[in-house]
Amino acid sequence: MNNKALSQVLERAEVLCRERGARLTEQRKAALQLLCVAEKPLSAYDLLERMRGVVRNPAPPTVYRALNFLLEQGLVHRLETLNAYVGCAHPDHPHAGQFLICDDCGEVAEVEDPSVARSLNAAGKEIGFRTRRPVVELLGTCAQCSSEKDDTD
Repeated sequence: MNNKALSQVLERAEVLCRERGARLTEQRKAALQLLCVAEKPLSAYDLLERMRGVVRNPAPPTVYRALNFLLEQGLVHRLETLNAYVGCAHPDHPHAGQFLICDDCGEVAEVEDPSVARSLNAAGKEIGFRTRRPVVELLGTCAQCSSEKDDTD
């Protein structure tokens, strides 16, 4: 993410938190920034290591509190498959995210396809299932890794 895009994400996060009556502290903002600039999803402990260079004396509880806040505000997503976190591409509205996760390089792309969410919601309702966290994680191979495999075959 380039500096301009990062500035826009952080400014938007501040506005959203202010509108919601939530406080985006410096530690929370630092966590969000580090997640947004990371090339791949970060575990809580990866984030803790990176925060050591930015925040004075970060501790695991501090990082987990920041992550929980960012999750509650819809500013980040937790990827269950990887036990890691990524910045949200659409923080301004609640949505059911779908994530494409490359098994080879770890690249993650967030997509938002309302038809997927509607289809899964309808299937769940049909059997009386109530969705708590409508996130879909698809594991596979990204275009770059696929083309690299094709080149070596």
